[in-house]
Amino acid sequence: MKKNMGSADRAIRILAAVVIVMLYFANVISGTVAIILLALATVFVLTSFISFCPLYLPFGLNTSKKKNTE
Repeated sequence: MKKNMGSADRAIRILAAVVIVMLYFANVISGTVAIILLALATVFVLTSFISFCPLYLPFGLNTSKKKNTE
């Protein structure tokens, strides 16, 4: 699996996940919206840790600065 996420992209995703979790614990979001956003936050964190976003493949996106030879 080739990495297709750069460090700025990863940082933005982690920041968004942290904001979503903070909103949940502050009771700003709740119910179905909270469940959907928490699931999205989980996906953001997972894709940030592995530096790979499957949705980038069909669109040919790559925010990584390094060329992968894998």
